Amino acid sequence: MSTSTATCYLTVRGRQVRYRVEGTGTPVILLHGIGRSLEDWTEQHELLRARYRVYSLDLAGSGWSEPLDELYTLQALARFVAGFLDAVEVAGPVHVVGNSLGGAVAMQLAVDAPHRVASLALVNSAGFGREVTIGLRLLAIRPLGRLLLRPSRFSSRQIVRSLFHDPTFVTPARIEHTLTLAQQPHATRAYLETARALGTIRGVRPQWRKALLRSLAELDIPTLIVWGDRDLILPAVHLNAARTYLPRAQTHLFPDTGHMPQVERAEAFSQLLEKFWETGSNTALEHSESDRHLSR
Repeated sequence: MSTSTATCYLTVRGRQVRYRVEGTGTPVILLHGIGRSLEDWTEQHELLRARYRVYSLDLAGSGWSEPLDELYTLQALARFVAGFLDAVEVAGPVHVVGNSLGGAVAMQLAVDAPHRVASLALVNSAGFGREVTIGLRLLAIRPLGRLLLRPSRFSSRQIVRSLFHDPTFVTPARIEHTLTLAQQPHATRAYLETARALGTIRGVRPQWRKALLRSLAELDIPTLIVWGDRDLILPAVHLNAARTYLPRAQTHLFPDTGHMPQVERAEAFSQLLEKFWETGSNTALEHSESDRHLSR
């Protein structure tokens, strides 16, 4: 894992933003999770670029993008993504894919500007349940949160271990990249403000979750919800809640997979996306055996 991938910079509402774009065809935008970067979508760029115009970006204050000039909220991050789409002259609609925090940002974008969203693919997404790893809950405690986010190779290794079920994905390159992300000048502020806006020591706040899901359920936007059954960040039981809140959505559970199916099950994930985009409707996908087991 490195930042050697060909990336570009542009200005979005006065701030410099790092992004990657490849391919031609229907536009797709990929949104990463809290404290992460566009490198989390490297495999999907390579798999999807033959048929789609694929964008990924470092969200404001993450990776090598400059920070917001306002508090970090879902609404602010959704406005940032909309501004990016304006800057790259994608008037919409676009397929939006979001992992973890990126999933919640994708939902907010759909609620705020439904004309811009052709479909949603929510990957181990925040927003469906209170349960979240203790590491994120502890960030709500001041000043412990800033102490916990102090960059170190040990903490970076622990973060990468928490993202994947298969230990072969916990590589020195991924650990080094995670450390580099933590060392960026705006990383701590963006991480803390986002985590505290969305959660408390008791878990993810129910107020924003329920309001967002109610609003999303009223829209006729094709939605795919994907999870890994061994997620240590946001547990796979959230998929049951997702089915309750968004009963028309397609769902899929990857067995023996952690928080990033787009990396750990890259080819199967891209095939799932393409099948979803081709059908263009909220028709149920065939569930895996582990998916059926989860629903019992």
